[in-house]
Amino acid sequence: MKLYVVPTPIGNLEDITLRAIRVLKEADIILAEDTRTSGFLLKHFDIKTPMQSHHKFNEHKTVDSIVQRIMSGQMVALISDAGTPAISDPGFLVVRECIENGIDVECLPGATAFVPALVASGLPNDRFCFEGFLPQKKGRQTKINNLAAETRTMVFYESPFRVVKTLTQLSEIFGPERKASVSREISKIYEETKRGTLLELIEYFTLHQPKGEIVIIVAGFE
Repeated sequence: MKLYVVPTPIGNLEDITLRAIRVLKEADIILAEDTRTSGFLLKHFDIKTPMQSHHKFNEHKTVDSIVQRIMSGQMVALISDAGTPAISDPGFLVVRECIENGIDVECLPGATAFVPALVASGLPNDRFCFEGFLPQKKGRQTKINNLAAETRTMVFYESPFRVVKTLTQLSEIFGPERKASVSREISKIYEETKRGTLLELIEYFTLHQPKGEIVIIVAGFE
């Protein structure tokens, strides 16, 4: 009786592990955030396991049936569109329910966007805090204000359409000279990491509209 949490590539398909491929092939069913997106991955690796949609809009309704499937003896694997499930993606709820029902949960090691971005930033990574996506509206400013005195390096995920807005808000609270980096398209052909002060990054991305998934790394307060 076990739920397997399986990381998938965040860009380069070579980043999947041999173990992940084996587990996905052996599973009775794969819970996928978007079955169309995951379909390309499964086809590439000739994985014929059936998929079931499992995303933030239906996970509260489907979690009980998933638990019952596993308790009846089925092997269930959970994946997201890219990266490790439950890290700014659906997954936490089903993991918690499985644990509360005595079901073993095994998370395979694998791709997670913020780790290469953090290492490549050149900022201290012995202590850091992962903040994920900032609230889009309500609570956004309060959240940033609460991080003003954070001494650890901070990690944020962001949409390419809000990068300049977020950098500007961080600059207003943390100061324009705070060191930071912005990584995009990690592991893909056009992977890029820009480093500098928040002001320098604002100026750069105002002139160069970023594309792809974004990870912002910001130095802690000194």
